[in-house]
Amino acid sequence: MLSIPVSLNLPRVPRLVTSLPGPRALAIVERDRAVTSPSYTRDYPLVVSRGEGCMVEDVDGNVFLDMTAGIAVTATGHAHPEVVRAIQEQSARLLHMSGTDFYYEPMVELAEQLAIRAPFPNPQDGKIAYPARVFFTNSGAESNEGAIKLARYYTKRSLIVAFLGAFHGRTYGAMSLTGSKAVQRANFGPLVPGVTHIPYGTHASLDYLEKQLFATILPPQEVAAIVVEPIQGEGGYIVPEDGFLQRIREICDRHGILMVVDEVQSGMGRTGRLFAIEHWSVQPDIITTAKGIASGLPLGAILARPELMTWPPGSHATTFGGNPVACAAAIATLQLLESNLMANASQMGELLQAGLTQLHGRFFRMSLPRGKGLMVAVDLLDEEGNLDHKLRDRIIQEAFLRGLLLLGCGKAAIRFCPPLVIDSNQIQIALQIISEILSS
Repeated sequence: MLSIPVSLNLPRVPRLVTSLPGPRALAIVERDRAVTSPSYTRDYPLVVSRGEGCMVEDVDGNVFLDMTAGIAVTATGHAHPEVVRAIQEQSARLLHMSGTDFYYEPMVELAEQLAIRAPFPNPQDGKIAYPARVFFTNSGAESNEGAIKLARYYTKRSLIVAFLGAFHGRTYGAMSLTGSKAVQRANFGPLVPGVTHIPYGTHASLDYLEKQLFATILPPQEVAAIVVEPIQGEGGYIVPEDGFLQRIREICDRHGILMVVDEVQSGMGRTGRLFAIEHWSVQPDIITTAKGIASGLPLGAILARPELMTWPPGSHATTFGGNPVACAAAIATLQLLESNLMANASQMGELLQAGLTQLHGRFFRMSLPRGKGLMVAVDLLDEEGNLDHKLRDRIIQEAFLRGLLLLGCGKAAIRFCPPLVIDSNQIQIALQIISEILSS
């Protein structure tokens, strides 16, 4: 008989019982250093034992308020009982049969659920029932790799436009689109050819694309895709200028270019909409997603307009993508998002931005907040108003020591991407901790 998920009874506020890091955490960190890749990035020595909702407990019994959600992954919170139940029930029936070679219902059901919600034009052909087709992957990077292949296959073109500050993954194709940090590219060349980067989020950048690049070195008739994040993630949670995304759509339409929207971090309800692109009423050609789609299980997806996904059997495949257990978790996640969590993301996001705006009024070294829903960031500034990554890093470290988990992004930004189950009291606790740090 399956066990029924029960509450872990973690407190809903931080609780520190040892100095940080505690003795058990220190021992595990030392073991880790001996055997894991030095390429991992760990901002602070957090060694997690369990989690519930917005709270995580380390191996020494310290409890933290998590404003990271495992990098925007645990959308429904840590160990949501309905997601856990779906995982338990599915894993007791079937753990794996590769969906590229066989059929199983959870994969079909999830594809149907995603396809009917895709922000694509409704099909004009009466023979097509859904506005999208779906290819399942293991991760955001794999989704973006597949999107590159699909765009090139369909258009028979090779060139791609991406944006400075973008992060699309670290595998070779995805890394070739990425324009985030030099360390992610250093000593790994040559990368996939044919990618041109331009600045993100401004009409001046699109002017440069159309008036300079298209006229000189980038023939638009050879461009397969423009790949864009509707809100730039690792680049700093940057919201583009009004009309920017609509203009990309118009450029793509004019030149027969595909608009590929990377929703790996911004999608699955984080901004209060299932996909962030819906805030601008823009219909892309291809969407990539992952992170929050399955509340922590490895799963991603490529959604494309049906007429685009024409690659033949064997041309693109995956062993683990669309695993039945991950699909079951994603189905439960989608139900929770639409029942109340997307609405909560909007409400709590407004509360968070209002609180950060008040902090900006008190502390001139914090910028005004930006973002949508629970995808929010602030920059930290020096005395002259320049970006100050040292202050940002100090705040993140001190927040950890006070029981608050934060992550940076961009050049000097702190991002707030908590589980979408966060409540107003937890928002106020996070704001209070940051206020105490800035006051010290």
